[in-house]
Amino acid sequence: MTLRADLALIVDWIEPGSRVLDLGCGDGSLMAHLAETRGVTGYGVEIDIDNVVECVRRGVNVIQDDLNDGLSAFDRNTFDYVVMSQTLQTMARPDLLLEEMLRVGRQGIVTLPNFGHWRCRWQIGIVGRMPVSPALPAQWYDTDNIHLCSLSDFETLCAARNIRILRREVVNHAHQRNRVARLLPNLLGEVAIYRVERHV
Repeated sequence: MTLRADLALIVDWIEPGSRVLDLGCGDGSLMAHLAETRGVTGYGVEIDIDNVVECVRRGVNVIQDDLNDGLSAFDRNTFDYVVMSQTLQTMARPDLLLEEMLRVGRQGIVTLPNFGHWRCRWQIGIVGRMPVSPALPAQWYDTDNIHLCSLSDFETLCAARNIRILRREVVNHAHQRNRVARLLPNLLGEVAIYRVERHV
């Protein structure tokens, strides 16, 4: 099975035998891959019924639910990792869901598009229009993204909520690593992947 490039990067951060919760799991490809290659157990949470059916077909334990309702179905520290790839910015209250991730899981892994990328800045500042880019391909009126942020915004939220950033990977829209983007990540990184935990 070929994984989406961002999911392939996430796989490297997850220890074999872990318990994983994948929020907005789509068709279950990440959980299926982790179960097959790393002996991972856990669940996916997905709202779209077609994706839920595909998860079941793949043998992935899946719960159909709206993440905007929170994670009350799960107890504290149930999982080693809670993954949310390209979903946080679509939530009504991303700050609260981030808190919930770290209530039910020891660590969180979050992937998000960077609204601070130079193309976005150019389109807003010079062209005067909402950004459309390979990492943010939808028009303003048909996008699922309702809370776009820059890397600096996300990191400021983490600091304010006492969340420690353990690792950050900045990649382009094809999820390939870029040495130049590491120098100025908020300006040159199109997508960021964070591994976080509650700072105690």
